[in-house]
Amino acid sequence: MQPYSPGISAENKRRGTQVDLTNEVSQIQALNISVKKKAVKEVQDSEKLILEGNDTSYECVERSGKGSFGVVFRAKDMTTGRDVAIKRVLQDPRYKNRELQIMKALSHTNCVQLLDSFYDRKGNELYLNLVLAYIPKNLFEVCMVFCKKKQPMPLQHVKLYTYQICRSLSYIHSLGICHRDIKPQNLLINPETHELKLCDFGSAKVLVEGECNVSYICSRYYRAPELLFGAIEYTGSIDIWSTGCVLAELLLSQPIFAGESAIDQLVEIIKVLGTPNREEVNLMNPEYEDYKKFPVIKAKQWATVFPNNPAVVVDLVSKMLLYSPNDRIHPLEACAHPFFDELRTANETDEGILLPPLFDFLDSEISIAKKLSLQEKLAPAHESKNKNNSEKDSTI
Repeated sequence: MQPYSPGISAENKRRGTQVDLTNEVSQIQALNISVKKKAVKEVQDSEKLILEGNDTSYECVERSGKGSFGVVFRAKDMTTGRDVAIKRVLQDPRYKNRELQIMKALSHTNCVQLLDSFYDRKGNELYLNLVLAYIPKNLFEVCMVFCKKKQPMPLQHVKLYTYQICRSLSYIHSLGICHRDIKPQNLLINPETHELKLCDFGSAKVLVEGECNVSYICSRYYRAPELLFGAIEYTGSIDIWSTGCVLAELLLSQPIFAGESAIDQLVEIIKVLGTPNREEVNLMNPEYEDYKKFPVIKAKQWATVFPNNPAVVVDLVSKMLLYSPNDRIHPLEACAHPFFDELRTANETDEGILLPPLFDFLDSEISIAKKLSLQEKLAPAHESKNKNNSEKDSTI
């Protein structure tokens, strides 16, 4: 097969913007390396690391994770004794950090809660510390438990987790926020309640129509095809694609598109979805000019990709993994999909565990549901009765 490049082919009038975006990508990569080097010593000293917050001190107990821009510690609030998570991010003047501003705007059951934030200096280096509610596991770790047992994840768990991802996306998208890095590692799970919370808003951004953005964003396995085609104008639908990849991974027990590079990632997508036609390429990135270099591959039938799964969940995957960004399902429409009907008729899991909050809709969610004519579909009968009995007026 003749190699081809999915890079940007923009008009001359946009080349200046592309240079700026390329520089931003280089800065991100440089900062990533810098943070990881500096994190090593902090991890070694983590048992002694005491951070002074606004009204209390925090003792860092252990490192619980790391990302491109920082390290996450499990810490203890020395006033209350409460376990918290602290994301410690090195501030670099070359890179704009939007995370704190975005997190202050969030208040949803499926988004991790910001408890406190403060800056501190270590020598000449400035750090931002985000104090978050501590949740012990993430979806990747939960998946690994089943993989080690060589068992598929129970379908009811798949429903619970995917539904909550869609709710979180509907909420942040209603605020104009695109997460831009949906993946199992960024989905926190309470294994006792199955409650899911979206975390790590380090790549998130409020998208403005007509404003250019970097295409080198989102972890490769979950990166939407328009990003692989070099699009610098895109929407929150890239998060829907990523969610489709996560759902597929829960069903297959492995990533559906596991490319070894950006080009190979596009090849893996084409192997399943087939070669995009001219119109689909234009919808992903109208500036892309190398369409004729694509190999002609026929799309697979979704039933052959997911041979051991119910047709209803395969239908939901197929509505998320579409080339055309505008044709992908709205996250709240996804919540109303028949795949989740069981959640609307049950009060507990198969293990007898009460379901986490699934229907405590905010006014903004209710407003969107009304516009999409989803009110009756989203609200289960038992939940409506509970709401009425408790004289709450927040249900659909």
